[in-house]
Amino acid sequence: MSAKAIREATGKRILNNFLADQPYFAQCKFASVDVDNSLDRAVNENPWLTNTPLVVKPDQLIKRRGKLGLIKVKADLPTVKTWIDERIDKDIKIGKASGKLRTFIVEPFIPHAENEESYVCIYSHRQGDTILFHHQGGVDIGDVDAKAKSLLVAIDHTPNLDEIKTKLLTEVTGDKQELVAKFISALYKAYVDLYFTYLEINPLVITGGKIYMLDLAAKLDATADFICRGKWGDIEYPPPFGRDAYPEEAYIADLDAKSGASLKLTLLNPLGRIWTMVAGGGASVIYSDTICEMGGASELANYGEYSGAPSEQQTYEYAKTILSLMTKQKHSQGKVLIIGGGIANFTNVAATFKGIVTALQEFQTRLQEHKISIFVRRAGPNYQEGLRVVRDAAVQLGIPMHVFGPESHMTAIVGMALGKRPIAIPSSDCPSTTANFLLPGGQNSIKSPPASRKVSEVTQSSGKPSSAVEEYKGGLFNRSTKAIIWGMQTRAVQGMLDFDFVCRRPEPSVVAMVYPFTGDHKQKFYWGHKEILVPVYKNMGDAFKKHSGADVLVNFASLRSAYDSTMEALEYEQIRCIAIIAEGIPENMTRKIIKKANQKKISIIGPATVGGIKPGCFKIGNTGGMMDNILYSKLYRPGSVAYVSRSGGMSNELNNIISKASDGAFDGVAIGGDRYPGTTFMDHIMRYQADPQIKMIVLLGEVGGVEEYEVCAALKEGRITKPLVAWCIGTCAGMFSSEVQFGHAGACANSDRETATAKNKALREAGAVVPDSFDDLGERIKDVFEQLVVKGVIEPREELPPPPVPMDYSWARELGLIRKPASFMTSICDERGQELLYAGVPISDVLKQELGIGGVISLLWFQRPLPPPACKFIEMCLMVTADHGPAVSGAHNTIVCARAGKDLVSSLVSGLLTIGDRFGGALNGAAVQFSEAYDAGLIPMEFVNSMRKKGQLIMGIGHRVKSINNPDMRVKIMKEFVKANFPTTPLLDYAMEVEKITTSKKPNLILNVDGVIAVSFVDFLRNSGCFTREEAQDYIDMGAINGLFVLGRSIGFIGHFMDQKRLKQGLYRHPWDDISYVLPEQYNN
Repeated sequence: MSAKAIREATGKRILNNFLADQPYFAQCKFASVDVDNSLDRAVNENPWLTNTPLVVKPDQLIKRRGKLGLIKVKADLPTVKTWIDERIDKDIKIGKASGKLRTFIVEPFIPHAENEESYVCIYSHRQGDTILFHHQGGVDIGDVDAKAKSLLVAIDHTPNLDEIKTKLLTEVTGDKQELVAKFISALYKAYVDLYFTYLEINPLVITGGKIYMLDLAAKLDATADFICRGKWGDIEYPPPFGRDAYPEEAYIADLDAKSGASLKLTLLNPLGRIWTMVAGGGASVIYSDTICEMGGASELANYGEYSGAPSEQQTYEYAKTILSLMTKQKHSQGKVLIIGGGIANFTNVAATFKGIVTALQEFQTRLQEHKISIFVRRAGPNYQEGLRVVRDAAVQLGIPMHVFGPESHMTAIVGMALGKRPIAIPSSDCPSTTANFLLPGGQNSIKSPPASRKVSEVTQSSGKPSSAVEEYKGGLFNRSTKAIIWGMQTRAVQGMLDFDFVCRRPEPSVVAMVYPFTGDHKQKFYWGHKEILVPVYKNMGDAFKKHSGADVLVNFASLRSAYDSTMEALEYEQIRCIAIIAEGIPENMTRKIIKKANQKKISIIGPATVGGIKPGCFKIGNTGGMMDNILYSKLYRPGSVAYVSRSGGMSNELNNIISKASDGAFDGVAIGGDRYPGTTFMDHIMRYQADPQIKMIVLLGEVGGVEEYEVCAALKEGRITKPLVAWCIGTCAGMFSSEVQFGHAGACANSDRETATAKNKALREAGAVVPDSFDDLGERIKDVFEQLVVKGVIEPREELPPPPVPMDYSWARELGLIRKPASFMTSICDERGQELLYAGVPISDVLKQELGIGGVISLLWFQRPLPPPACKFIEMCLMVTADHGPAVSGAHNTIVCARAGKDLVSSLVSGLLTIGDRFGGALNGAAVQFSEAYDAGLIPMEFVNSMRKKGQLIMGIGHRVKSINNPDMRVKIMKEFVKANFPTTPLLDYAMEVEKITTSKKPNLILNVDGVIAVSFVDFLRNSGCFTREEAQDYIDMGAINGLFVLGRSIGFIGHFMDQKRLKQGLYRHPWDDISYVLPEQYNN
């Protein structure tokens, strides 16, 4: 949502900072007191509390506190303390809401006369901002809308002092008028710059040449956080009075903030027996409506939604939170969980349901103990697999679970869950479509609705429109519409191209893409079976210049960049329509887009939308879902019904409802869930009214705003003559004791007129066909459609099947329809699931158990956790092999490369390439030589003699500096560790016997670091019980022991690289005097 109420203390703090440089503005002094911050603590931080008369009041978004007796004025500190103590954490009822007073604001009392009080309010709306001012203020101001003077400030306009004086301050005179005008001017600038959406000050006191803000109520546009965080500071958005803030709500809000998906949770009654887990903002409102209409309002425990393609992990976290709340306390009648949703546009239903099933499995015992029954209804991409997963889980969990797909009405499960209708048997008549293609033979199984149009009416075999459907020129889209896509949304583009193909369009609708983060290139897509290339441009201007026929932009830019990219697109004369998909664009920015678009006569769909669709012609992005829903809802050819909705998810459900109740949709638009959609209901309804091929209209409105009343007026005035079936969702809002913000930013009633109930009543009185509930919407559409058929307005036609579309490989694999040999195999790591796995161990466990580098190597190299001594030994090996000075060949090469200006990776590789039998490769060589001699039964003397006869050096024996008399401390420490911690050390003992023989001949022929690591590691592999003898030998043969040297020495090589860069050493050239030049003698004569 966007407009969120803030505490009075928060609003005053923000305005204090912004208005600090205004000499006439008196900074607001205040102290906040709550259950965690006592008044005594506030006194320590604000000494002025002890020596001035005070005002105290609750700071919990309570309106008309003075009328309610919730303000104590002109009190001393002890009186304030008593007043707070009598009320804090105590239950109180205000209107329908009951709750506890927990937060208070204490301020200095400002002495003033009654005639020094005024009223000022600023609020935002689609056309601009309105400033209200009344020269009288205070508790008894009365009907301020009727009394106050108003000034409408157009978007992008700043009122000057003369405008303010002449429009607002005619009752204020002299110096006071100048003072107030300056204040209102500065206040309005703060309002705009700080992205307020509502700001009311009553009373505003003007006394002694200063202006004081006594009482303040405000709302901020929370979507502007990325712009205003520095100006706002930390913001807390408290719940309305009567509803406590729960940590689980904060947890879901945090998940939502970190996700591109939408995750919402509001607890209404934690003791209730009816819980919901609904996908989609619009669907979540409809489920709540239906529950309340069936008498479940008092038992409805929560409101919330998950949408926008959350991942399996995110859905798991959301479901786990719901289930944890649901199973805190038992209910005598048991509980029900409604897992519902409309037909998804792009969310992978199977992925989200797998997350839900994981949570259900985790709570299996508690679900059984609390006697919880579960009712499921969902559809959309891969829903068949999702429903299968849930049905299988029901059998395993032993929990009553009833599962339905799109064959069932969206809210039918509510009546079943509440015992208002019998539990239906899930239909075995599965759709003949899946994923994004028609199953073999599926053409013959498609059943025609009662009345439908021939596909030949839309297109002939040539792909050209037939004469029977000459297209209305006023429409947004037609079969020749060309679009440019902003953003690398390959899945959405492929969906558009598949839709084009199944509609038998002669050519693709997507002509280009714009993506500023890569250079110009071409992206591959499918057109039926054929591969095509779509150009991708870095610059929007190049795209429009090279594709002058493109008149639609589908803008997938993020909420941070959608404004700039849309404003740029509005400069191109060829553009007729822009769809803005992003949710969460600040409202000030949206209104500027709308203003410029209206000036340019360009239609805006969105923001916060999935888009729109014109069956048989064109669809925006992910609208209509994947091919299974397009085929199931007959969107590949036009019907007779046009619809307009706010909700994108519900637009897809409308496609389904309309296809079952009539001959299908002709046009449909989801205008978007934000408070200020680019185009309104009326914009599209009047377009439908003018199109002769559209025979009836469906409107799905919602709570909040007043746009539906424009439709009422048009019906009464006769501007809308076609049958209109309308329903406004959100009828449940009036049944809650406290205000609830529904999933869409605009879905919140600010007055009785904005409630869904009032709108439905007005629409019915104006002549629209209004059902009794959303459950009946399909029946009313069917009734109207059949009447039009009887009247001959719509002529029934035979259905023709669409051409099949090939299934993408990725979806075929997802559905388990194909198998293919893998190009790679891996057994050490898996990044595909909810968490990265090292040899089956979650990365979180690796960190929590502090396995260290040795433990990570044990998992990734040896596919199992090794005992702590082995992990410690691995880490010791890395430490002792990390470096051996700059003179050795590997370090030397690294240094030379670094000084030649090469990068880190190149320099490191240069050093690593020197590792071999002569440098660093002795570890594996020593392991092989010593283990083969020991296994052959050679005594140490025989081994030494055999190596001498072969003329081979014994790997792991010998040191340039160290000797038997000057031992290598590294070797000594490692031998002691191995002897103390390894089960047995036969090969190390054997090597030490060999050392006795070699050192008797020459003192420096000692067992060196390479040797002790090699034989010790073989001892561990063979004798720890972690490996079979064959596995141990495999690791020796594959050179695993050398890996310890390579990994350890990489540390040193990187150190040498960084050292040379730090010392800023120049290009290395080997000195001549260190080179012996030996040329052939004949050239020296």
